[in-house]
Amino acid sequence: MEYSSLFFIYCFLPVSLLLYYCVPNKLKDMSLLLMSMAFCGLAGLPYLAYVMVFTLVNYTCARHIYILSSKKDGRYKLIPMAAGMVFNIAGLFILRMDCFAWIRHSVRLPEGFFPVGVSLFTLSATGYLIDVYSGKYKADKNFVRFALYIMMFPRLLMGPVLRYDIFKRILRTRRIGFQEIGKGAAVFIKGLAKKVIAADTLYSMYSSVDSINVSDLSAGTAWMGISAYILCLYFTLSGIADMGVGIGYCFGFSFPQSFNYPLFSSRIRYFASRWHLQVIHWFRKYITRSFSARFKNRYVRKMIYVAAWTLAGFWYGFDAGSALWGALMGISIVIEKRLSNSKMLKATGIIYTFLLTTVFAVFLSCDSLKDSFRYIFAMLGGNHALADMQTLYLMKSYLVLLIIMMYASTDLFRNILIRSGRSRIKAAINAAAPAVGLLVLIICTALIAYSGSSDMILLRL
Repeated sequence: MEYSSLFFIYCFLPVSLLLYYCVPNKLKDMSLLLMSMAFCGLAGLPYLAYVMVFTLVNYTCARHIYILSSKKDGRYKLIPMAAGMVFNIAGLFILRMDCFAWIRHSVRLPEGFFPVGVSLFTLSATGYLIDVYSGKYKADKNFVRFALYIMMFPRLLMGPVLRYDIFKRILRTRRIGFQEIGKGAAVFIKGLAKKVIAADTLYSMYSSVDSINVSDLSAGTAWMGISAYILCLYFTLSGIADMGVGIGYCFGFSFPQSFNYPLFSSRIRYFASRWHLQVIHWFRKYITRSFSARFKNRYVRKMIYVAAWTLAGFWYGFDAGSALWGALMGISIVIEKRLSNSKMLKATGIIYTFLLTTVFAVFLSCDSLKDSFRYIFAMLGGNHALADMQTLYLMKSYLVLLIIMMYASTDLFRNILIRSGRSRIKAAINAAAPAVGLLVLIICTALIAYSGSSDMILLRL
């Protein structure tokens, strides 16, 4: 079930909030867990079964790691640690890679079965096992709380990926009330607009380019297509993340944002530090820092840094193109740091960052490396056409939309509000916000009802 479905918006979410606010405080965690189980069950019983088994296995492994660590001879704690890691990683590979389809078929999983959010809650659970194994905190005895850590539905689809101690702190400091519901509704509608109005419209533009044979693409059409792709990817991921954060606010939880306006950053490293914040931080904490601490040679550390980015890229798509995207990001950041004092970078930062991230996005969008290189060849004018009738059609139909979405993907409007202080403009905007939010909700509802769904996504996480 998607956050952007009419059933979720007008049925599941209101009923869940009503039940949550009616039960006593001591039963709120249990009620939220039951709602999360219902959310998974509505997506399919096999999905619910997988998430429950995944939760039980990781809870059991963590408890055994902690129990064996407390004994004099703690070497046996490696056994449950290895078991948990193998279960998590093997499950992720089996579910996400096509070459393991025979395993899915042998255990009689439904055709096309994919537990949405598996990549994210696998990171959460794996990080938890590592932290318990290293003694950073104890394995929690409370199964309900741990199950919420894995399958709480406000953060199931797009995170954020949090350390367990941070998650427990958020649970302890929850604040429930109508003010939180209002704040959550505003953030949820913002995310819904990103997904339904921005991403779904950009998806139509990208699809029109994607349907053309790569050898027939002109340079202009190719550039417009990939620009639509990266904007669509950003608005899809950040929109779903914002909806999850908004739902969290409604239930009293203050989850951090996952995206901080990464597009049009003035440096590649700034883009990287603002894109899917908690996921990138996870790879930096558990891969880059863990392995770099063992080596003093700076060149080895740079290689580890690039390798971590390659692994992060592979995590996105589980194919060679995604891995190459991550490797190019890591290499670009290393080179950029080397040239950090260059005046050219200061003058052209936003331009070269957008151009590079757009070109790199080709490796995420195409089905194979061969198609990716052919697409880049077309972007460079290799098909002997800078523009054609398709380019003119796209410009006529989508250019204004593309410019508006580019502006909406930046923090310029937010900065204007911040700098306006207590001016009349800010007061007018705040006064009009509820009406604007209601209007946006109505528009999104109409668009979803017209199209039948809003499940067009470019990456399955």
